[in-house]
Amino acid sequence: MDIWQPERGETLLARALVTFATGAAPRVSGMRWFRDTERNDIQHELPGWPEGPVYTARSTGGVAGRNTVKGAAIALGLGFLAALSFGGANVTSGGGNNYMKSGSATPDDRDNEVLDFPVMWAAPGTIARTLPWQLDPARSPEKHYRTHAIVTDRRLVIVGFPYSKKNDKLIEDVVLWEIPLDKISQVKPRRYKTGTDAEIVFSDGSWCRLRSPARRKFTRYLLPHELIRLDALTPEQRSTVENFLRESDVPNSAFPVVSHHPCGHYRIEVVVPSKVDSFFGISENSMLMDAQGAEVEIADYHPDDF
Repeated sequence: MDIWQPERGETLLARALVTFATGAAPRVSGMRWFRDTERNDIQHELPGWPEGPVYTARSTGGVAGRNTVKGAAIALGLGFLAALSFGGANVTSGGGNNYMKSGSATPDDRDNEVLDFPVMWAAPGTIARTLPWQLDPARSPEKHYRTHAIVTDRRLVIVGFPYSKKNDKLIEDVVLWEIPLDKISQVKPRRYKTGTDAEIVFSDGSWCRLRSPARRKFTRYLLPHELIRLDALTPEQRSTVENFLRESDVPNSAFPVVSHHPCGHYRIEVVVPSKVDSFFGISENSMLMDAQGAEVEIADYHPDDF
């Protein structure tokens, strides 16, 4: 095991599985492009990148044909489920629908989600062009290799490691890329379809679109976040933090991270640097408290809390 660890005095905030995103709209489904600001394909210009697939967006006719086949398949499936139900079988939709609820059927950016699907938008010499090719599922399939994003109070780091289904706890990190957090100017959650994408805009205007099953965890600390020292909390708030740590009973955990949200709530989070999963990333326990130190129930969460 060779799990990446922060330097002395650096605070580990999050670690999550990430890749370049994949198109979901019918015209670009299963595809992605690497573009300059004139919308030219630049993947052949990226230094050190191996050859990868060259995609062509589907025509309107092709999309219509795919939708016809898809519609027929759905109708056949519904008919099969109806037959099972009629015969007395207990048929449910499973957990997939809960996952999809975080997404949206309406695109945020039609040009870049429906008509085209760039996951890199970068003029020559810009930051996005330095991203590692291992983030591309077409060049580095996830069944053999995984890439994780690590966020600290100083930087964003991309690490990679070989993946074995037989031992998904075996992590041998190699640092592929890193950048100081002050080089990130904007983070845009993208909700279209699955709701697992985020657009990361760098200080030079270039950007990338990444997908993570833990998008909220991955993006939460990328922009300036007010981290609070424990000695700056009120006695009531410190008592809540101490009770949370006792109840969490997490061995080998890092020091608790307390952040102040614009809405006035406080997030308390404890991560376990030595415990990393190839899919879920780093484990953490968290809770919210209000200004008086009382725990905030999920029904009372504000938009900022997510």
